[in-house]
Amino acid sequence: MSRTTRPRRRLLAALAVLSGLGLVAASPAMADTLYHEQYRPQFHFTPAQNWMNDPNGLIWHKGRYHLFFQYNPDGNTWGNMSWGHAVSTDLVHWKQLPVAIPQDDQEMIFSGSVVLDKNNTTGFGTKKNPPLVAVYTSAQKATGKQEQALAYSTDGGTTWKKYSGNPVLDIGSTNFRDPKVFWYAPTKSWLMAVALADQHKIAFYSSSDLKAWTHLSDFGPAGATGGVWECPDLFPLPVDGNPKKTKWVLAVNLNPGGIAGGSGAQYFVGDFDGKKFTSDDSGTYTPPSGAVVQDFESGSFGAWTATGNAFGSAPATGPVDGQQTVTGFEGEDFANSFHGGDAATGTLTTPAFTVTSDYINFKVGGGNHPYQPGSVLGDGPAPTGATLADFEGSTYSSPIGDWTTTGDAFGAGPARGTLPGQGQVTGYLGDGLTNSFLNGDASTGTLTSPTFTIDKKYLNFLIGGGYHPASSDAPTAVELIVDGKVVRSATGSNGEALNWASWDLSDLQGKQAQIKVVDDNTGGWGHLNLDQVVLSDTQAKPRSIETGVNLLVDGKVVQSATGADSENLDWASFNTSSYKGEKVQIQIVDANSSGWGHVLADQFTAADESALSTTQRAHWLDYGADFYAANTWTDAPDGRRVMTAWMNNWNYGQAIPTSPWRSADTFPRQLSLKTVNGKVQLIQQPVRELAGLHGDGTQVPSTRVTNTTTPLAVRGSALELQADLAPGTADRSGLDVRTGAGQRTRIGYDTTTGEVYIDRTASGATDFDPTFGGVQRAPLELHGGRLSLHVLVDASSVEVYAQNTRGEQVTLTDQIFPDPSSTGIDTFAEDGTATLNHMQAWQLKSIWP
Repeated sequence: MSRTTRPRRRLLAALAVLSGLGLVAASPAMADTLYHEQYRPQFHFTPAQNWMNDPNGLIWHKGRYHLFFQYNPDGNTWGNMSWGHAVSTDLVHWKQLPVAIPQDDQEMIFSGSVVLDKNNTTGFGTKKNPPLVAVYTSAQKATGKQEQALAYSTDGGTTWKKYSGNPVLDIGSTNFRDPKVFWYAPTKSWLMAVALADQHKIAFYSSSDLKAWTHLSDFGPAGATGGVWECPDLFPLPVDGNPKKTKWVLAVNLNPGGIAGGSGAQYFVGDFDGKKFTSDDSGTYTPPSGAVVQDFESGSFGAWTATGNAFGSAPATGPVDGQQTVTGFEGEDFANSFHGGDAATGTLTTPAFTVTSDYINFKVGGGNHPYQPGSVLGDGPAPTGATLADFEGSTYSSPIGDWTTTGDAFGAGPARGTLPGQGQVTGYLGDGLTNSFLNGDASTGTLTSPTFTIDKKYLNFLIGGGYHPASSDAPTAVELIVDGKVVRSATGSNGEALNWASWDLSDLQGKQAQIKVVDDNTGGWGHLNLDQVVLSDTQAKPRSIETGVNLLVDGKVVQSATGADSENLDWASFNTSSYKGEKVQIQIVDANSSGWGHVLADQFTAADESALSTTQRAHWLDYGADFYAANTWTDAPDGRRVMTAWMNNWNYGQAIPTSPWRSADTFPRQLSLKTVNGKVQLIQQPVRELAGLHGDGTQVPSTRVTNTTTPLAVRGSALELQADLAPGTADRSGLDVRTGAGQRTRIGYDTTTGEVYIDRTASGATDFDPTFGGVQRAPLELHGGRLSLHVLVDASSVEVYAQNTRGEQVTLTDQIFPDPSSTGIDTFAEDGTATLNHMQAWQLKSIWP
């Protein structure tokens, strides 16, 4: 998005704040665009304006589905948490109502649930007019404690009153939240599932009146535990439609640690006896057997070569000085680069050896700092050329003249390293650098160079600080200005360490230019670090900051794995099938001197099958990046169990480029349990009411593609697609949606890995956060059969339901932010031939006026 759009977006944000309570008092001009702004979903629920996250309090009552949600009535980022409210008669068309339960001076209103107290056990209503009761987490502003509290409504959910006896459950914890409450008929009592977030446990309580609660049991840790557990849901479902064969499903959301990174939603299938939940999956795991390449049990590194001082002189037998408890290693010894703390760096490398197996499995832990292609180990020489600024003086003078400042962020001259209140700044050269943390993140300003002539191919510079691209509302960015226009820009990576960046200026030779350093951000990481601006004929390569394990072929990294910011080692795997007979090396790398700047590794084994990490072995409700805080409606007619989730991710949720609203919910899904290959699996489908939005339908003839991309006779930004894909000989094949203007979102099947995937690297706007772009994958073997795809495409999202012929299913949900003109649909095949069969497409009508 260009900088010229910022004033309009800020105006919309201001209108959003002023209109209050989630209902827009809009001007006629604004009313013309409300619900039809760029990126506004047309058949997914979004609030008219302002920030939304977790759906909560989901209940069907007197013909209406109630959707309550975490809501900020006063802004477009998280804060002031209250319960927003919307209602629907069909799960499709939603009417937003005023805020249901607002925050106050004492508490914010975190997630929870709503029940109909039919027997008036609380005394809040009458037998003729039983109350709706909200059980929510009261987040105490003064203490940070999280307590469970009640509010009630006797007018069908329109107005709410807080219970004077709150809190009803307080264990003195700051990580005790998100109660899901339901009536359990066998014991004639209320049951609560609530998260002990930092313990990776779900606690179960019972009550006769929703006011006094008795602890029954805890479940967990189990499954994925890479982040805090939140937003539990517990419900029964018949297996294969048989009401006499019932299993219970426990949904547990966690952040971070999701399968696609950041937020995620997992589930367990098992039994519940009214007191205790028991998962069918015991969680035990035996990795594939094979030939041990290195287990470090000899007490030395053997023929492996060490550099630096991070790994010490021999394998570790546990945590080293200053390190927390280490778990998950095999035997007694393992490689540990925490010798000397996070500041130490080094490598540990095998001699070259010949690959004889399909996989090399190993355990890895430590910091989550992935290998970045193009980066180099160590400090290479600084690029030579014409220095435009090195910021070594006491003022902003330079070889090309004096740089000029505005605002108060840059001061009268360069900083001498780290400023007061700032994390340690590293990576700059000499003694000085530009550092806009002067007076903290709240300060803003610009620093602009004199005009210079571009007479070399590259402009290299060291950059660090906040990740707020030039296209965002409040950037922290370095910009190259030619003819009054920004033609290049770069930003930090939310870290104080400076690293090399480079612009190729081949197309700008002979042009007059200026460099402008912009700090327009007053929030977190609202500053920028810059040093060593050099015009050169040599391109600078960024220094590696990785912590991980690499597979090297001819000295080049071909596969890599990193830790999860955890002292627990977990299984990882390299697919070496394509390197059989070739010489390779394994290199354990610690190139990071900041937080979690170390790596742990153990038990390298050559095997015929891949080892799976705990995260890979977990059962995921959705494998996409944008499915979190999943919850289901209580008391839905005909025993339906319908789920929705927050369609966003805490990695970047507050940075997505939408205004005057931020965040949507997934389209509601109906859930069922089916026995597939002897195992009970959760099956999800869009609710049948989606058909009510069908507009024009198109039947696409069978299309065969070989090593190409073929446009289909379908266009649209709000579509339902159903198709069968026969991958044939192709390595990768499938559908591209929202194509045009050089953009596409690729929904494919990879026969080489047996995975369904969404590739959103070229989906449109991706530069608002470094973690947004990428490929999300879900394992689904086809066993020689076809792949059934059911895809929902909206203005800023794709939801994929994929199933093989055996009935196994995976789902993936991703946000995308394409240009409005990118409405094409293509089919593609790479490295072979594939066929798209039986595709039916429907245009979907908007749910908004």
